Amino acid sequence: MCGIAGWVAFGTDLTTQRPTIEAMTATMALRGPDDTGTWICGDAGLGHCRLSIVDLAGGVQPMMVSTPGGPVVIVYTGETYNFRELRRTLTERGHVFRTSSDTEVVLRGYLEWGASIADRLNGMTAMAIWDGRESRLLLIRDRMGVKPLYFYPTADGVLFGSEPKAILANPLVPKVIDADGVRELMAPVKRPGWALWKGMYEVEPGTIVTVTEDGLRTHTYWQLETAEHVDDYPTTVAWTRDLLADIIRRQLVADVPQGLLLSGGLDSSALTGLASLVRDDGDRPRTFAVDFAGQAEHFKPDALRVDLDAPYIADVARFAGSEHRDIVLSPALLNDPELRRKTITARDMPSCFGDLDGSLYLLFQAIRGETTVALSGDAADEVFGGYTWFHNEKLLGKRVFPWMLRNHERPGRNVEGPPLTHPSLNAVLDIGQYLVDQYDLAVAGVEHLDDADTIERQTRTMSYLNMTRLVRLLLDRKDRMSMSVGLEVRVPFCDHRLVEYVYNVPWAMKTSDGRPKSLLRAAVRDVIPPSVHAREKSAYPSIQDPAYVGSLQLQAKEALVDNGNALFELVSPGWVRFAVEQDPAAVSYTTRAILDQVVELYHFFDLYRPQLALS
Repeated sequence: MCGIAGWVAFGTDLTTQRPTIEAMTATMALRGPDDTGTWICGDAGLGHCRLSIVDLAGGVQPMMVSTPGGPVVIVYTGETYNFRELRRTLTERGHVFRTSSDTEVVLRGYLEWGASIADRLNGMTAMAIWDGRESRLLLIRDRMGVKPLYFYPTADGVLFGSEPKAILANPLVPKVIDADGVRELMAPVKRPGWALWKGMYEVEPGTIVTVTEDGLRTHTYWQLETAEHVDDYPTTVAWTRDLLADIIRRQLVADVPQGLLLSGGLDSSALTGLASLVRDDGDRPRTFAVDFAGQAEHFKPDALRVDLDAPYIADVARFAGSEHRDIVLSPALLNDPELRRKTITARDMPSCFGDLDGSLYLLFQAIRGETTVALSGDAADEVFGGYTWFHNEKLLGKRVFPWMLRNHERPGRNVEGPPLTHPSLNAVLDIGQYLVDQYDLAVAGVEHLDDADTIERQTRTMSYLNMTRLVRLLLDRKDRMSMSVGLEVRVPFCDHRLVEYVYNVPWAMKTSDGRPKSLLRAAVRDVIPPSVHAREKSAYPSIQDPAYVGSLQLQAKEALVDNGNALFELVSPGWVRFAVEQDPAAVSYTTRAILDQVVELYHFFDLYRPQLALS
């Protein structure tokens, strides 16, 4: 796992721009703390920071192959899980390898198959390939968008990087946020290509961006497709199990220590159980969980978290025989302004996740002290239909992004947020219309079988919405928090073979016993304890200690007296004054979430000093 950056300029001699390219690359140092390197020719400069996972001695990047027509150079981040099979095929075709790395396999695969190498990769990857034979750059991103990649078109080429900070390090790029940027900040629905900063874009999942002297063009090489499911239920369960076992076996390959994130829910428990079954090194799985000091004392069940994780985590650790560690966090740690500034810097934007980002960062930081790779259960709810909104008739068929609702039982409003300072700004942003437009855009690509009934159509639409929008929000968060501490997190449920297969399984099979994720429960029944098999879904934990809210209110009060911060160009100071005077123990979930957003915005504006262009 690594960080990449670069600059292609067909009208500039980039050999004179080495300090700038090195500065862009240096912003990726947390993603790749083990090594750094750059490659520069007249038209192109590529940079790479490496986190060594496979072939620790080899695999140094940028990696180049000289050809009669010119050099072909790659900077690559991520993992290709089928690189051994591809290497065998390429060897049979006459390629000679100098390293044991997957990077060289991808590079030589490009020499053999060109851009169609993307179709052959199984993994989580983002890469840039400079082809000196044709003076062109290819930016390629994995099918599900596990690994991030951004670009900024210039007058004579493009800037790119794993994160916006690499691009922002180039003096050509002004730090401007326009109305489109603010809309997504206020209502995060992961608009395709959105990157907050004006003029910057995200390479969309399953997409190749090609840059030549004639300009940029994009090609979508993968997307969700609807097909008839022909397997019966027993075959479907068996094939799902076989796929999961193969995926986990592949993703446990590394030349460094590995672990698993364990919440005691179905998804992470399934990974832990299967890992204990398929690994061939004889070692016990190493599992890690997050918890909060005093959580049992303060815990109150709600619509998202029905019970405590701890008892189920203990059951899974015993059942799977894992070597387990709990990472226990305090309110003081979670509301430390320096932690918040680290998470904002990791994402180059304020978060909509509040304390969830901070706790994830601290969890990953603790894990990184013991291992370099961890497997996570992300995307299982999107793939198998686990969220409550898949099973709420009031939400199915509604033109809403369900994760935007504060109360999932009342879909009357799509988003709630702090009042904006000027009524004219409400009209400029028109968040309500933005959400309707984005919803219609999001579901426009859904295809239905001709004989699909209403429920099948509604649940397929919901699945598509979750797998092309929500999962990308969550994967981006997971990548940024993990890579900011040099930890590689792998996501087995994002394997495209599993995604393609389960997407087309009929809803009746996915809920065969009347419960969410019945198909997954059936596929892993023998590797999880009965308590987990019977457990209702509970979201990633959030601290419930009123001390966290009190500290949040104090920080918001401090923001009120900072007249130089651009925060109050967006947020009403009157609303903040009202919110900070409430009893911390009586603050609602919605008010707390908005206070978190206010404090995030305050620190973001202080760190980045962007120019707002909202008119």
